[in-house]
Amino acid sequence: MKNASSKAARFGRIMGYTGVALAALSMTASSIAQTVGDDSTPQTSLNIPSNLQIFGKVDPNIRKATAIVNDSVITGTDVDQRVALIMAANQLKLSDEDKERLKLQVLRSLIDETLQIQDAKANEVTISKEQIDQAFNRVAANFGKTTAEFRAFLRQSGSSDRSLRRQIEAELAWSGYLRRRVEPMVNVGDEEIKLILKRMEENKGSEEYHLKEIYLSASPERQQQVFEQEKQMIADIQKGTKPFEYYAQFSESSTRSTGGDLDWLSQSQLGALPQSLVEAAKQMQVGQIAGPIEVPGGFSVLYLVDKRKVLEADPRDARLSLKQVSVKFAAGLTQADANARVAQFAKELGGIHGCGGVAKVASAIGADVVDNDAVKIRDLPTQLQDILLKLQVGEATPPFGSQKDGVRALVLCGRDDPKTNTALPGVDQIRDQMEQQRVNRRAQQMLRDLRRDAVIEYR
Repeated sequence: MKNASSKAARFGRIMGYTGVALAALSMTASSIAQTVGDDSTPQTSLNIPSNLQIFGKVDPNIRKATAIVNDSVITGTDVDQRVALIMAANQLKLSDEDKERLKLQVLRSLIDETLQIQDAKANEVTISKEQIDQAFNRVAANFGKTTAEFRAFLRQSGSSDRSLRRQIEAELAWSGYLRRRVEPMVNVGDEEIKLILKRMEENKGSEEYHLKEIYLSASPERQQQVFEQEKQMIADIQKGTKPFEYYAQFSESSTRSTGGDLDWLSQSQLGALPQSLVEAAKQMQVGQIAGPIEVPGGFSVLYLVDKRKVLEADPRDARLSLKQVSVKFAAGLTQADANARVAQFAKELGGIHGCGGVAKVASAIGADVVDNDAVKIRDLPTQLQDILLKLQVGEATPPFGSQKDGVRALVLCGRDDPKTNTALPGVDQIRDQMEQQRVNRRAQQMLRDLRRDAVIEYR
């Protein structure tokens, strides 16, 4: 019998406030949707005429922020407290307009949570107070706070422990329901696993790509408009103004619900993409964004999250022993003086011969030193990964940072290269991964059914 706790972890998303949660801060609908009257009507099973006429209008200024879901009430306070929790967890500062958009996304999330709790209870899956308490305490620990400190933090942020506990209950209830009703029906046959293992053996040494994509359709009349939109997306993502997942919310690809994630693609799977995306992916470096890339029907933005070789060790899994040397700048320092200090810092670093000399150099220039052991190369920023892969023990990276945050460099003291692993994954490992994928797909279908059948009154 499978370990229930490990299976439950598959579905846990408690406090998963990443860029996906921020995707509600949207572009205007007109900037991503085809205009009414375009000659090219999307192909669906709805039999929508190309020359449709709209009777009445939707007023974008009317925003309904509360709802009754199958007799369960979601109040404005529920929405406001969840918004405050997301903003606090991500240290966000939003305009009033963006906050209103986030409220609508939060309302949709609260509706889903309500439906999950209701369906779980209808199938006699209940979550005890003790279970919620334990999960709440784990979240508090992840924030580096005691339970009492975390409650105070939530109140100060304009949220409450009640809001988080509601999300926890929904997550645990839905996980319990899936374990009881879905997992027993998911089976992966031995023949399927044998085929996967055979394919992996055949593909040994070939590259796999972990990609994310944003796709926007474009009629001939809108090609330039969509092209410029995607250029702006790329600029915002590269500047850090908004994460990739923010814009993935508006992708017209089926991966929209997963932040644009195409997951790991083998060479054969990569070949199923449009040729322009295949060519771009093979030329990209890890962490790079490419686009706008013209594809049939529109344009795509592509992001290479990672790449690896099948059944071969990845050099970026090497563990490094590092010394971080950093200098700070006094307030009010002129740019010229700051540049001179950085130049002196770089000169002193160039004279380091082994980590034994770091303390002496740091003392001479008034720098701080911090030791970092067992740091994986892949856990560092992409720009540093490329540099550290080329460094020899005792060498330092070029200085990096800013006048505001200080300038630092890393000195390589030791490297433990990853062991070459040519062994195929175990049968149980593959079975678990395949079962997880199928359970997750079934869970998405079930939630869609619950939304379709729900009676929801907005107020």
